[in-house]
Amino acid sequence: MERTLSRVKLADVARRAGVSAATVSRVLSHPDLVAETTRATVLQAVEDTGYRMNHAARNLRKQRTGSVVALVPNLANPFFAKILDGMGHELARAGYDLLVADTLEDKGRHTALSRFLDPSRCDGVILLDGQVSLADLQDQRDLPPLITACEWIEDSPVPRITLDNREGARLAIRHLRGLGHDHIGLIGGPAENVLHRARLTGAEDAAGPARLTHFPGDFTLQSGKAAAYAWMALAPSDRPSAVFAFSDEMACAFMAALQRAGHVVPRDVSIMGFDDIELASYLAPALTTIRQPKREIGRTAAQLMLRLIGGEPIAPRTLLAPLLMLRETTGLFARA
Repeated sequence: MERTLSRVKLADVARRAGVSAATVSRVLSHPDLVAETTRATVLQAVEDTGYRMNHAARNLRKQRTGSVVALVPNLANPFFAKILDGMGHELARAGYDLLVADTLEDKGRHTALSRFLDPSRCDGVILLDGQVSLADLQDQRDLPPLITACEWIEDSPVPRITLDNREGARLAIRHLRGLGHDHIGLIGGPAENVLHRARLTGAEDAAGPARLTHFPGDFTLQSGKAAAYAWMALAPSDRPSAVFAFSDEMACAFMAALQRAGHVVPRDVSIMGFDDIELASYLAPALTTIRQPKREIGRTAAQLMLRLIGGEPIAPRTLLAPLLMLRETTGLFARA
């Protein structure tokens, strides 16, 4: 007689997979701690038997909610989509739900923090907003497990998973310098933002004798457009021959404004971005940029959070490597 789904037990999955019940439990709770071949075998056995974890009972027994919250500074920003996708898939494999909230609410960050930095609402928080301060966190009582991803909080003991932003900016400037550009424009972010400071340091490290011209920015399309008008307002002899924007959104808007005004990229100016959002490769010309491994950031953040929830220690800092994506918006500097 066939088992009904409600009668399938952990031991049935273990027998089907040829492993112990403890291994099955580990795969379902902490899949990153199990060898890939064993994990695949167990997950196939779960599918074959129709086993379903009783999440409500498990969470009640462990006094958990079964959810992790990701706090994002701007949900409209396409940069976060793949990060959240990777995060959600990894958490779902361990039986957790991903809840997403925007820290930039009308009433301010403190409102969002007080609502979600609460262990009664979630088992952990992955914070992607570097504008939250250490003081903001100290204002909250009884914090759940917390890590930061992408951005981070300076002078904070909170574990973080980030890209090597300094090295990413160095890669960009070295590429432009290698093409002969000795006057480079920088479109930065807000001065107090940790990403801006790290990328600015990297750009200055790699600039050497090259001249740098700074255009204000805030990582948005609007500031990229404003930088384009500032570039065009300069005398032709004073215009940087290459511009490195600290976000792809700013680079896209910068290029679009120049093209509308009749400038040709990269003949008139080489342009680089940072992030490698999906749109970057579809532009005409396609944008040369620095890639962040966004799904990997999300997956790694989720894995670290699962370890924290399980009471395991994690490294205070996990750094991922950037990648230079060579496309069509950068070219050799042709001296007049």
